[in-house]
Amino acid sequence: MQAFVFSFYFALKPIDTRLAWHGPSWRFYIETLLLPGGSTLERGKISHPGAVVLVPLLTKTTPEIVMIRQYRHVLDETIWELPAGTRGWDEDWLLCAQRELREETGYRAEQFSPLGRIWPAPGSSDELMQLYLATDLSSDPLPADVDEEIEVVPMPLDQLMQMVQDGRIQDAKTIIGLWKTAVYLNTSP
Repeated sequence: MQAFVFSFYFALKPIDTRLAWHGPSWRFYIETLLLPGGSTLERGKISHPGAVVLVPLLTKTTPEIVMIRQYRHVLDETIWELPAGTRGWDEDWLLCAQRELREETGYRAEQFSPLGRIWPAPGSSDELMQLYLATDLSSDPLPADVDEEIEVVPMPLDQLMQMVQDGRIQDAKTIIGLWKTAVYLNTSP
């Protein structure tokens, strides 16, 4: 017996899109979608310019990663994260990565190796995140954003993977970045 697969891939066609709200990094649209039977459905869509996620590698022999701890208002918690940041709507991905690394960690990297791209919330947003392994680090800070208070902490990769396992790290982009780095460095995640 063949499995029945229902797909909205071609069925949900936007027949109207209106901008409901916008800010410097987000645009929220309400779309009216046409269903196969002729009825309509409204859905929200968040448009975002994208973000970079950085895995700053201090040492390769026993991999040590520069992590950050910062308060996240939406969660009302201080969490462990990889450095990351939103790019400008037309900003070059690599230039954004270089800027964010210096702003959030105080380090400059000589080498940025792409680790892949992820969609963090494809059910509601078109945001795309580019992950980079940043190596050959040296101190070269930029002023931090006024709304960020960040603690910078170098940590061994094996300890970070344990923190993922025991739930101390719950941020999805950080979990993916650490796992991809472990694979890239040929260590077991």
